[in-house]
Amino acid sequence: MIGLLQRVSSASVTIDEVAVASIGPGLLVLVGVKPIDDEGAALRLLQRILKYRVFSDVAGKMNLNLRQIDGDLLLVPQFTLAADTRQGLRPGFSTAAPPAQARLLFESLVRAAQAQHPRVQSGIFGAHMQVALVNDGPVTLWLES
Repeated sequence: MIGLLQRVSSASVTIDEVAVASIGPGLLVLVGVKPIDDEGAALRLLQRILKYRVFSDVAGKMNLNLRQIDGDLLLVPQFTLAADTRQGLRPGFSTAAPPAQARLLFESLVRAAQAQHPRVQSGIFGAHMQVALVNDGPVTLWLES
C-alpha cells in the first residue's frame, strides 16, 4: 500500500458541496492500493502512519509522531497513487488494485485506525471528492508497506 502523508494544520473532504470529513492539526494521508496488497500491508502502513516522526519537538526537530502530539488523522482513498507513469503522457492504472480489492483494504485500514487512534476520519471510496488542506511545513512524505 502507498500512503502519501502530509502534515497539516487542517484538512477536509467535501462531496457534492457537503463536508464529509474535517480535521485540525495532524496528518492527511492519501492512500493507494496495489494488486499485491493485503490486510497485512494495510496494518503495516497504519503502524508507520501512527508512529512516523514528522512533528517538531521542543528543539524544532521532527521527533514526535501523531500519537505523541494527540493529532487528528484523515485517510483519503486515491487510486491514482498506484498509477503507472513510466512512459507516455497519460497514466495507466493496470498497476492499481481492482476497485473491489482496494475498497476492502481501504475500509479495513480505516477500521483499524479507528480502533487504534481516538480521532480518525476518512473520505469515501469511489466518490468524487474535493480535498482541501493546509500543509504545515510543508511536510509531504511517500510511505509504502
